[in-house]
Amino acid sequence: MTTNPATMSPMLSQPARPIHLYDLSRAQLRELLAEWGHSDYYAGLVWAGLYRDLAADNEEIEGLRPELHARLAAETQSQPLTVQAAIDSADGHTRKYLLGLRDGQAIETVLMDFRGRATACVSTQVGCAMGCVFCATGQMGFIRHLTPGEIVGQVIHVSRALRARGETLRNIVLMGMGEPLHNYEATMAALDTVMDQRGLAVAPRFITLSTVGVVPGIHRLTDERRPVRLAVSLHGATDAERARLVPPARRWPLAELIDACRRYSETLRRRVFFEWALIDGQNDGPEQAHALGRLLQGLAAHVNLIPLNPTHGYDGRPTEAAAVKAFQSILASYGLPSTVRQRRGIDVAAGCGQLAVEK
Repeated sequence: MTTNPATMSPMLSQPARPIHLYDLSRAQLRELLAEWGHSDYYAGLVWAGLYRDLAADNEEIEGLRPELHARLAAETQSQPLTVQAAIDSADGHTRKYLLGLRDGQAIETVLMDFRGRATACVSTQVGCAMGCVFCATGQMGFIRHLTPGEIVGQVIHVSRALRARGETLRNIVLMGMGEPLHNYEATMAALDTVMDQRGLAVAPRFITLSTVGVVPGIHRLTDERRPVRLAVSLHGATDAERARLVPPARRWPLAELIDACRRYSETLRRRVFFEWALIDGQNDGPEQAHALGRLLQGLAAHVNLIPLNPTHGYDGRPTEAAAVKAFQSILASYGLPSTVRQRRGIDVAAGCGQLAVEK
């Protein structure tokens, strides 16, 4: 008897997709293994193998029964990313990875060394919908959200690279491709995994989430009392000036944004970091510095000043050193602490605002 494929059930005609283990929370992993007839003890072994031992595949996870190894191999995957390219900056402290995803898309992730403080700059989306005019990712446009496993997979990849040379990851900055608060659920699921003490155990105080100012997301961070550090890309101290550089400002005016930041700071008793890309002749003058000082006065804030990094789609220039110093002095007169961000990986387009999918 022959079978007509057109009459086959979709469940029979299409093989089940493999389960991507990095997409699962610890509770979901326990539930999966319980369905397979294995106790929480074995779920703990798998979790530790993935996140503490950084196993490349399930065969490297120790202590599992042969039948569990076999089922994991048949029905799951634990390697969502492939290295398509890697490039080192001439600064000797920065490496950028082009990582391939399961559907053929790709993202960029950056590993930076700061005197023993290894830092991973992690992406949360392929492209970005926010459209900041000076940002290479924004110039790409939005393609899709990353899954929790694709976000976690970047941390795993960088952690393996560091372990191979006897080092460990200390800091994570969600400042790569994409807007983390636009992909809220997946980003928070990934951070829960990354912070889990039985695995990667990255402390929340060493994780910084950067947003262009998605006000509902900031309120949700506050309501859920998420312990990570918040950084807000500001770049303009009036609605009109900010909207020219950061289109979401038209949706969430500065008054709403600052109110959300103040609520976050007062509720969680945390300082908010504000990022300011200094663009020659655009937002780097004394008038803008005074406006920023007035805007943030009375808020527990720290300003990160970032001389503009070049991108193909924007012809602005970085502010000269003397003007940066003058801007910083004005902020100090308002009692606002500030730091001029170290520029890393500019020659390989690995700096702030430069990430895009390029080989």
